[in-house]
Amino acid sequence: MTEHNSAITALRRVPLSSLRVFESVGRSASFIQASVELGISSSAVSHSIRKLEDAIQIQLFERTTREVNLTAKGRLLLEHVQRGLDEMQRGFALANADEPPPLRLHTAPSFGTQWLMPRLSRFVQAHPAIDLRFSASTDYAQFENDDFDLDIVYGEPRPSLNEKVPLAVEHLTPLCSPALAERIRSPQDLYAHTLIQCDVQMLQWKGWFEANHLMPPHHYALRFDRSNMAIAAAVNGMGVVLESTLLAEGELKRGALVAPLRALTHDIQYIGHYLVYPNRRTQHEAAEVFKKWLLDELGVR
Repeated sequence: MTEHNSAITALRRVPLSSLRVFESVGRSASFIQASVELGISSSAVSHSIRKLEDAIQIQLFERTTREVNLTAKGRLLLEHVQRGLDEMQRGFALANADEPPPLRLHTAPSFGTQWLMPRLSRFVQAHPAIDLRFSASTDYAQFENDDFDLDIVYGEPRPSLNEKVPLAVEHLTPLCSPALAERIRSPQDLYAHTLIQCDVQMLQWKGWFEANHLMPPHHYALRFDRSNMAIAAAVNGMGVVLESTLLAEGELKRGALVAPLRALTHDIQYIGHYLVYPNRRTQHEAAEVFKKWLLDELGVR
């Protein structure tokens, strides 16, 4: 019998009530707390756990006179059981809802401000029935608690069971105001100007200078922890910023920023942002609509 068929056979022998008891004990590490939470006796909790262990032939807990702790296999199973129970709860909530669920979007702040917000009106106009709820922060979105449906993250996402889609290839090049650009004719001219740096950027000035076979400067007068602030500083003539032409697309189009050295130097190219979402059998319909719109806007195929 294959592992898959063995797992299916074991699952058929396990009632849902036993999984609820297992989840409660595993989360609280207490038979007594689980009994109070579920409204059954402690002996019934203990009996249910033993029946579950016998059915699946796995020891889930290590018991002592004072405490009960999950085994390594028990911890592994608990994670998946909790996810399954959460999905069922979400399914019941969706089935009972009178209206379609909202689309909860989370994004990296600078991407949201610089690239997404100027285009978001097009999505809203094209899909007025979608209840869009928008949030931005540098934290990863929480899918387990059903807080968000989609997340646009900066940088390679941390390993997880979630799906990830790389977005556009971004180009980093020196950008500045048109007035300042009149005094920048060669890469060496950069040494005489204030270089603006975004400290959370994966690729910074040092890498750009090295890619163009130049000695990096030792001092940067202006540092920011957000790309949108660094771009705004450059627009205000405060110096030259090394930034993504994708994030600064609006400023470049309206002429608030220019790229004075692009014809003379090499851009740094990299994938800066990823779309992340939970791997579910049934996808949120509005999330699928937004995903397609986003990739179309970015020209990703």
